[in-house]
Amino acid sequence: MMGGSTLRKIKSRSWKKQRHFRLLEDGLTIWYKSRWAGKGHSTFSVMDLEAVREGHQSEVMLSIAEEFPSELCFTLVFHGRQGNLDLVADSPEEAQAWIQGVRKLIHKAQTMDEQERQDQWVRDWFQKADKNKDGKMNFKEVKTLLKMMNVEMNEDHALHLFTMADKWESGSLEIEQFVHFYKMLTQRDEVWKVFQDYSGDGEKLTLEELENFLRVEQGEGDQSSRHAQELIQGYEASETAMNQSSMSLEGFQMYLCSQEGSIFKPELLELHQDMSQPISHYFISSSHNTYLLEDQLRGQSSLEAYIQALKRGCRCVEVDCWDGSDGEPIVYHGHTLTSKILFKDIISTLKDYAFKVSDYPVIVSLENHCGVEQQTIMAKHLRQILGEMLLTAPLDGQTPQLLPSPQELKGKILLKAKKIGGLEPCLDETLTDEVSDEDEAANGDTESPCTEDPPAETTNKKSKLSRELSDLVVYCKSVHFHGFEHAQSQAKCYEVSSFSESKAKKLAKEAGTQFIQYNTRQLSRTYPSGLRTDSSNYNPQDMWNVGCQIVALNFQTAGLEMDLNDGLFRQNGCCGYVLKPSFMRDSKSQFSPERPEDRQGYKPLRLSIQVISAQQLPKVNQKEGSIVDPLVRVEVYGVPQDQAKEETSHINNNGFNPVWNETLNFVIHTPELALVRFVVEDYDKASRNDFIGQFTLPFTCIQPGYRHIHLLSKDGTSIPPSSVFVNISISELT
Repeated sequence: MMGGSTLRKIKSRSWKKQRHFRLLEDGLTIWYKSRWAGKGHSTFSVMDLEAVREGHQSEVMLSIAEEFPSELCFTLVFHGRQGNLDLVADSPEEAQAWIQGVRKLIHKAQTMDEQERQDQWVRDWFQKADKNKDGKMNFKEVKTLLKMMNVEMNEDHALHLFTMADKWESGSLEIEQFVHFYKMLTQRDEVWKVFQDYSGDGEKLTLEELENFLRVEQGEGDQSSRHAQELIQGYEASETAMNQSSMSLEGFQMYLCSQEGSIFKPELLELHQDMSQPISHYFISSSHNTYLLEDQLRGQSSLEAYIQALKRGCRCVEVDCWDGSDGEPIVYHGHTLTSKILFKDIISTLKDYAFKVSDYPVIVSLENHCGVEQQTIMAKHLRQILGEMLLTAPLDGQTPQLLPSPQELKGKILLKAKKIGGLEPCLDETLTDEVSDEDEAANGDTESPCTEDPPAETTNKKSKLSRELSDLVVYCKSVHFHGFEHAQSQAKCYEVSSFSESKAKKLAKEAGTQFIQYNTRQLSRTYPSGLRTDSSNYNPQDMWNVGCQIVALNFQTAGLEMDLNDGLFRQNGCCGYVLKPSFMRDSKSQFSPERPEDRQGYKPLRLSIQVISAQQLPKVNQKEGSIVDPLVRVEVYGVPQDQAKEETSHINNNGFNPVWNETLNFVIHTPELALVRFVVEDYDKASRNDFIGQFTLPFTCIQPGYRHIHLLSKDGTSIPPSSVFVNISISELT
């Protein structure tokens, strides 16, 4: 790989160009250029890669499958929403060298510890800035590099540190010396102060002092003595300190910056919840119009969109089916200019990716606009392609009184669609194959976009349903919602209704408690208004507050709403299912999100967050010489009374190590439903602040004490080494 290869970069059937690729000396940067572009070249870091797919495993590769055999083809998949890189080698051996090589490098990048990651980050910057590639930098070049790294600092201080790092007094620093210089530069006074508070001699923390810190500040109680020893073993680099069972300042800083020192309780990141309750007792990560990569009117429909959603832990995908001209059902956003894909290709993609990140069931929400013939073809594809994965009958052959659990449905794909009749043994053979057409557009929902058939025409229309397709619907029969009273007396647990965001919000406000009771027994799905043609999202919190399980969002649209979704589903092993609080699983629950204080066992909590500092914030504005003016905002989402925002002041010209020491206070009335979002922005007095990074998590997953919040980009991917350092305390409201 270091020697380089000429590979074909493929963008479509007609766009195929040769590019020269090679791995740079740092072992983590891949460089490429076209032969004809003169000096122009591009690079990307192995850190940005998520996986390598062999053969024809992307839409682009499938489109050229006849031209290039699969053993020459591979696809590099990037984190977040960045597009794939599809490549074709000249020989199978060359393809394998790159496939195996990149996989090894990805593994290496993923298994680095915090210190190695930090060093690599510094080295990457050094490589970027070393324009003449002589592996050295004089003070002037270092100053330019610091600006690129968002560091604004006193020149005398920088020169003093530069001279200390320049061991050979050559007037320039090599890469190792630069890493040393950078470490001196990033010594953090605010961490040193905390260290000093607990260290008797100011040099180290003894085992007892570290235990004391963990008990008093980190709230670890009885765990602290065992944990103190583990931390010294895990994070102390100095042999001497380790042999004395003590921790140096450097080891202490390493621990605070690690996963264990992060704001998220590590044990709650793992799969830890009871997965044996009825599926209606869980929030389910759900996507709307899953096939779209962009907006609802002109966007591209893509199999890649399904892969990306499933990789993010999504467990309910949507498929809009229409009759194809050649007898094969197609999927796209009806009556719009969005591109079209084959239904059978989506089902094949589901077979390959449904259970890559989670074993728990996937629901396919089918919006069916096909005639009977193509519905029967859909049923055939579902059965043939999915085989055993497809659930085609009740688990124990019995009519259910309660829905089965995620545990019982592991590895199964469920179809949510209309059904002729129910699951009960039917004595009346006169059931016809006609069902009234009650899909979302016809649900009396005035929010449907003009692109759908107008409700007046569809409400009374009967649509024929294929018996073969109907038979594949087991636990998710789509029905029209006739009100909570009707549901309580008549509805079956396997009946699912869909609500537009405005209908769901109205019901939540007017009859929150009834909605919660309804959702203990049945699944309900909410979806964005048809007027959101730009694929924007609604706030899912309003729906979770009343126990709606399938809160469908446009996964392709980054922003606050997807941050909340990612935040809620980050717990429990990112498996896509999160157990609802106990008061939302009780069919006699009297909880009302509008009046949380009426709940039995109501215990409001005080959340106090001291925002201490931030580290190495990325530059948002690439203009020469611009440095960020950061501020931190903490936002709480939950029941209406818990919605709140507080922010720090902004700090001028320091994205490197801004220090605030400001405390923000909140009262949380329903901790079990609250999500906390930390946002860092670049203050701008003339226009809207620029987004720098964020991190969102459930209130119940917060670790108190001195913690680092590792920031994520707009896309939800990590942006190491950017973080915010806080001190959090949670207490009962007295």
